[in-house]
Parts: sequence; structure tokens; C-alpha cells
Amino acid sequence: MFIDFAIGLAGLAFLIALIALRIPIAYAMILVGLVGVPLLSGVDIVLSQLKDLAYSQFSIYDLSVVPMFVLMGNIATRAGLSRDLFTAANAWLGRFKGGVAMAAIAACAGFGSVCGSSLATASTMGQVAYPELRRLKYSPALATGTLAAGGTLGILIPPSVVLIIYAIIVEANIVTMFMAAFIPGILAMLLFMLTVTIFVTVKPSAAPKGRAVSSKELMEATVAILPVATVFAVVIGGIYLGFFNPTPAAAVGAVLVWVFGIVRKQLNWAGMKSALLETCQTTAMIFLILLGAELLKIFMSRGGVPIAAAEAIQGSGLSPMVILVLLLIALIFLGCLMDSLSMIILAIPFFWPVLEGLDYGMSIEDMKIWFGIIALVVVELGLITPPVGMNVFVIHSIAKDVPMSETFKGVLPFFASEIVRVSLLVAFPSIILFLPRLLGN
Repeated sequence: MFIDFAIGLAGLAFLIALIALRIPIAYAMILVGLVGVPLLSGVDIVLSQLKDLAYSQFSIYDLSVVPMFVLMGNIATRAGLSRDLFTAANAWLGRFKGGVAMAAIAACAGFGSVCGSSLATASTMGQVAYPELRRLKYSPALATGTLAAGGTLGILIPPSVVLIIYAIIVEANIVTMFMAAFIPGILAMLLFMLTVTIFVTVKPSAAPKGRAVSSKELMEATVAILPVATVFAVVIGGIYLGFFNPTPAAAVGAVLVWVFGIVRKQLNWAGMKSALLETCQTTAMIFLILLGAELLKIFMSRGGVPIAAAEAIQGSGLSPMVILVLLLIALIFLGCLMDSLSMIILAIPFFWPVLEGLDYGMSIEDMKIWFGIIALVVVELGLITPPVGMNVFVIHSIAKDVPMSETFKGVLPFFASEIVRVSLLVAFPSIILFLPRLLGN
């Protein structure tokens, strides 16, 4: 038993080393699993598992929602909805000092509601908002920091692919997770706007004075975002009201976004072909990571690593809240090594069994929801945390005239804002659980 555990720990250390060497996490997990399981149980076990492992994983019905939401986001990216969102937000908020940066954050939140991907949100809104921010002479740090941080909203505001994967891993209800994410997502947007306000108050030269638009421009800009509002109302509203479950909702959303793109003449065959191809590539990547995670889980389970870790932590004498904080710090550290989806797939199977045996004064189902939202917020931090900071790299590819060090300086105030939000969500679980309990009754 001890030898099995030692092999399991060695495999985990080897996996972290491979990830640090920038080996794609799917390949790293598959390699560790394919080598580790034979060492513990023989080659026959691996061959037996591989016979139907891929089919059993990929045929899970809940996973069918992933390609649909990915497709909806890819079509929305090419249908011009992001520019309308930014224009409308700018019409409402541009009158304030730092208002264009606030508008970029609001537009990121709006685009996240039809996209579900932080990287796609950061990339799309960066291309739309960065030229305007620079034209108005916003400081490079504020302009790029705002867009990198605003992009993180795509991971939490429903629909969210990462949230779906988390729900599947811990066997939580996807619809309930969407409900729980709504208020924390809005809270993030408001705190980011407050951060911009504080930034330009402390450093007035970072942003110019605001400019109000006419009533006519305000009305036209507001009407232009009706397509996004319609998609959000139909997809998320339809799910919450029980008209359909997430998979057909995502399919309806993809069709609606496609129709709006065609009607507005923003989407042609080349754009649709590109969206379909990117959807296939992204979905294949996600499913390959899930397959690798399942192989790794088999290896770790046979080595007894998750159970031993859970027993060791639960028997350490530390309070449940201290254990939660330590796990969240570990997630921040992992965010320096890998992307958000990989973090959730790799870490949650280890972290959840630890928390499941602790008492946080709530039911197991409530704990799944509470911890899931907190974990995703911390995962957002990984997107703007050096040295990886995927969103920072995305924005840097757009704002090549701005040193990456400036962008990291720009995201620091938003990082502090996220720490405040995590603290609020940990201290007051009702912020997360209010809507699920309200709409669940």
C-alpha cells in the first residue's frame, strides 16, 4: 500500500514537472496515467480501461452542452455583437471620468453572457475597445489592465464552459450553478468599475474627462444591443424558467446568434466556417483533457492519493476555513502554470473529496455550489497572475506597443478587487446561495 502511494505521489510530481515544462496538460495527464496504471496494476488493466474509456466519457449527455455553448460564443465573436455592446456601454458610462474603461468592463460582462470563455472575451473586447481607449489617451497600464481583467468575467457569468465542467465533475446541477454564478458575476463587474474609479481618482492623468452623448445617440446605442439581450433572455431565462435544459438552450442560442449575424450582414460563409472549425478544435481539446483527467484519476485512485490526502488534511486539526483558504491559495499557484479549464479538471477531483468531509454549516449540495463559484473566482485570478496570466498575453498580442510589465501593473488593482470579492463570498455564502434557494423553491 505504501509503495502504491509513493508511486502515486511520484506520478503527481512528474505531472507538475511536465506542466511546468509547458507540455500540454492533456498529453501530460495521459502520459502519467498510461505509465502509472501499469506500474500499479499491470498492462491488462490499462488495455481494459482504454477499450471503452473514451466512449464512456464522451457519451455523457451533460457534455453535449459544451460544443453548443462554444459554437454560440464563436459565432457571437464574428457577428459584431461585441462592438454594439461596447458602444452602448460607452454611451451610458462614457460621461464619467474613466467611463470608457468602465464601458469596456460592462461590455465584457455582456459579451460573457453569450460567450462563456474568458480568453475569447478578452480577445474580442480587446480588439474593439483598446483602439478607443488609446485614442482617448488612457494610460497604457489602465487600458490594458482593464481589458485583461474584464475578460475574466467570461468564465463566470452564465453560460460558462468551465462552470459546466465543474458541475459535471462534482455531479452538481448545471442550471443551479448558473443561478449561483449570476450575483457574483454582477458583483465582479461593479467592483471592477469601482476599481477604475479609484484608479483615476488616485491618478487623474490616467484617463481624460468623460463626454456625454445626445439622447438620440443613447437611444440608438441601447436599441443596438437588443440582439444580445434577446439571446441572453431566451437562453438563460429559458433555462431558469424550465422551458428547456442547457443543451437545447445552447443550440437555440447558437441559432439566434447566427440569425442576428446574417440579418445584420456581419456573418458570411467564411466567418461561419471559421466558427465551426474553431468550435471543433476547442471541443476536441476539452474532451482530450477530460480523457486525460480520467486516466489520471484511475492512476491516482489506485495509488490511494486522493483518499490519503483527504484523510491527512481532515485529520490535521486545522479548521475547515483555514483548509479552504489553503486550497484556494493552491489554486492561485496552479493558475501560474496552466489555463483555467485545466485547473478545474485537474484540481477539483483532489480538492472536493477534502472539503466534502468537512463541516461548513451547510448541506453537501450547497457546498458544491458555494465552493464551485469561489473556485471559479480564484481561477479568474490565475488568468491575470504572472508568469502565465493568459489574459495578459492575449491583450499583449493586441496592444503590442505596451510592455507586458505595464499590463501586469495595470491588473494589480483588479487583482486586489478580486481578493475582496473572494473574501466576501467566503464570509457570506448567501451571496452565492441566494438565487438558487429563491428560484429553487
